[in-house]
Amino acid sequence: MPAFRLIRRLPFRSALSALRVTATAFVITVLSAHLALAQTASFETSASTKPSGFSPGARVVLNAHNCYPEGDNYWDRIERALSTGLPVAIEQDIAWHKDPATGNAWSVLSHETHTAGTEPTIETYFFETVRPIVEKELANPDPSRWPVVYLHFNFKTAEREHVEYVHDILKRHTNWLSSAVKDEDESKVGSINYRPILVMTETDPTEKAVFHDDVPAGSPFYVFGSAPGESYVPKGLPREEQLRLMVTTDPAKMLASPATNYRRWWNNAWLIVEEGGAARAADWQTADEQRLQSLVHHAHALGYMIRFYTLNGHPREEGHGWGSSYNFGSLEAAKVRWKASVTAGVDFVATDQYEEFGTVLRETRKKE
Repeated sequence: MPAFRLIRRLPFRSALSALRVTATAFVITVLSAHLALAQTASFETSASTKPSGFSPGARVVLNAHNCYPEGDNYWDRIERALSTGLPVAIEQDIAWHKDPATGNAWSVLSHETHTAGTEPTIETYFFETVRPIVEKELANPDPSRWPVVYLHFNFKTAEREHVEYVHDILKRHTNWLSSAVKDEDESKVGSINYRPILVMTETDPTEKAVFHDDVPAGSPFYVFGSAPGESYVPKGLPREEQLRLMVTTDPAKMLASPATNYRRWWNNAWLIVEEGGAARAADWQTADEQRLQSLVHHAHALGYMIRFYTLNGHPREEGHGWGSSYNFGSLEAAKVRWKASVTAGVDFVATDQYEEFGTVLRETRKKE
């Protein structure tokens, strides 16, 4: 019987302990088997001109979308993502759970805001799983490779209490985490002290307050936020007009301000590339490719890395907990967009099809 099925039969706390042991052993095995992949799974420029690991255009990286279990299912998602090679980005959706019986509260991995309290946590599911990777990196340090793992937070609930709780977890792992020094002038983009992990989060102002603004000037901060972008779609427009504006608006009107010390990446739905996104996409056209390239070029020119979500392609009945709105309908249709994204230099390509994208990433880079 597979190990993950056995774990499900254990009481919750015992299951978590067993999961940590199983995951750690599995990751070590995977990394040994995929050492060659770890060296080639991302695009990097030549050593003489190579930008650092969180610079625009430095790498094209798999962003493993929704990389956590859902109930009793998909416990192997993080191992699957890591097996594609390093570097890799791991998206962790987190919500704040409050136990009505005890009043205790903690952060759990969940796509939904309604939680049961039995969900895994970032400590057990993420940090314990990547521990062997980080310890190996620190034992044989090579900062030119770092970060090897990008931890991407998607806060489903961003109460200050929740963000502070997560911040406290990160403080216990600062030796693992990349950082920059807080400057009174946020427009001054400082250098990053690279470590094996780099933590990313999104636009929420409470996250910025806790992770950056409340940090004293001259001290390190350990989380980098995304750009909020501009409000370029007027409210009240019919949906069809909104969708049209998303793919025709000049990128300079969508994102006007340059990167800051804290905000260093730009997060986008595929809706701004193809009208209506995956669900309404037709055949990939030269105009689509030009649109994609213009968005990437603009983001990089302003100092941002860029992420697009979520590019899947599969028969409807074969989705493994994947949203239908992200489905191009076939693997071949997704592959065309993956290849275009790699060629354009999209820094983070989000997909639920980790292994398939990893293969396309390697093959595309070999041909260039």
